[in-house]
Amino acid sequence: MFTPQTLAAALAMMIMSAICWGSWANTYKGVKNYRFELFYWDYAVGIFLISLILAFTMGNTGGGSSSFLANLRGADGSNIAYALVGGALFNLANLLLVAGIDMAGLSVAFPVSIGIALVVGVVLSYVQQPKGNASMLAAGIACALIAVILDGKAYGSLARGKHSVSRKSLVTCIVSGILMGLWAPFMTHAMTRGNALGPYSGAVFLTLGALLSCFLWNIYFMKHPLVGEAVSFRGFFLGPPAGHALGLLGGFVWGVGTVFNLVAANFTGVAISYAIGQSAPMVAALWGVLAWKEFAGAGGRARTYLIFMFVFYGLAIFLVARANG
Repeated sequence: MFTPQTLAAALAMMIMSAICWGSWANTYKGVKNYRFELFYWDYAVGIFLISLILAFTMGNTGGGSSSFLANLRGADGSNIAYALVGGALFNLANLLLVAGIDMAGLSVAFPVSIGIALVVGVVLSYVQQPKGNASMLAAGIACALIAVILDGKAYGSLARGKHSVSRKSLVTCIVSGILMGLWAPFMTHAMTRGNALGPYSGAVFLTLGALLSCFLWNIYFMKHPLVGEAVSFRGFFLGPPAGHALGLLGGFVWGVGTVFNLVAANFTGVAISYAIGQSAPMVAALWGVLAWKEFAGAGGRARTYLIFMFVFYGLAIFLVARANG
């Protein structure tokens, strides 16, 4: 099983996870006239497939008792259940986040949801696995939260007046953030208790839980969407080939990021790995600036927010890395 042997290697994998988590949504931006609830089926299949591919390749490197298949045979059933539940929680959180963005706009939904997820995920994971310097980790979380808020401010200066923030949209974002933060402590339990899951087997069951839960969460939102009209499976089978391909690609990108994050956590602990992985909003903002030209013609205020956002995210990554000692 491949795992990083130095902090530099682990940090590189954590930064790669942030890049993947902040980039997968670009695949949906490339889809035209195709509802997210339908796109999501391909995405869910993609995250599971890539976790299997990486488990049978990187996860079986060198063989031995820590390899994917050996770990799979020896892991406690309760830990497998924890990973499956973590995947189901992530899936619901992700669907709610997209609905929150549709209702309230990125400037509200992303800071509220990811900010709450960052605090909940890191704190609960650290309680279960107190690995690293708590003071440094707390300072890093604070800087990351400031960066998330600045990210929202930057988008808000572009989208002012385009979205109204209703109670329903705010509650949706808050619930999304709490659920998004809970999958990390579930994985911490699965990877640290008893006959624990390794990072590759943990990723397989996390993504399997996400895929299986689509038959509950996604079907519900297809019939009772928070935004727009109901959709049916007919729309999925009549969907554009590009939509299906981009859905799988989006799942592959998110799945690679998740596997890398869990593998790095094997060295640093889940709290530290998850905290750096949640630098994803910085990556998403970079895509918005460089690829989608979302800030073309933006005023000085938006650009100032962006500059300080990058500064605080850089500081957050530095402090969280230092927390590992």
